[in-house]
Amino acid sequence: MKMRIALFLIALMAALNLTACGGSDQNTGQNKNAGQNQGQNQGQNKPQNGQNGQDQQDNDVDVVTTASIVSEPDAFINAVSENGTWIIVTLNDITLDEEVIVAGQFHDKGKEENKIYRKIAAYAQDENRTITDSYTITVPRLIVRSENLNFQGGTLKGDVYVQANGFLLHETATVDGNIYFANEEYKESSQIDGNVSGAVEVLQPSE
Repeated sequence: MKMRIALFLIALMAALNLTACGGSDQNTGQNKNAGQNQGQNQGQNKPQNGQNGQDQQDNDVDVVTTASIVSEPDAFINAVSENGTWIIVTLNDITLDEEVIVAGQFHDKGKEENKIYRKIAAYAQDENRTITDSYTITVPRLIVRSENLNFQGGTLKGDVYVQANGFLLHETATVDGNIYFANEEYKESSQIDGNVSGAVEVLQPSE
């Protein structure tokens, strides 16, 4: 039932995107294309003012071809691994029974000339980048080893262990658990703008 609702929302979002574009030859009857539209929107936090239409189109193509759009636990684990992608977009709630490691160095838009950056987008949004639905990722422990990871738009239910610089909990996101940092440097370099139900402190994680 949950998957059917998610697919309905994805299809609706794809229709809105087509309307905003003034017509397109994409096949919105396929879930793959609907997921691509979601990935295009979530690759950027804000619209890029001043870009011409071709620049924006090229940028959207770059986002889609370098994104992981996932709906199942195994796919999520692979996407956040060192063999994954710079942006991970979830299509629904995901529950994992074991700890998950976010590893590897990635760059914004998947281009090495851009800054080091990674993003987990646990939400859906419309063509104006307004969040229309938020998803929950349930995991006993999420270990963050990727620098400049941004968790945005959804809820992480479980404890987060940060072992890299630049962790960002976006203002639209929630951690229903604790955030532990491996050292003071990682904590000082982090930005916690979202809600955290538990502690936010330096604590060497047990192995």
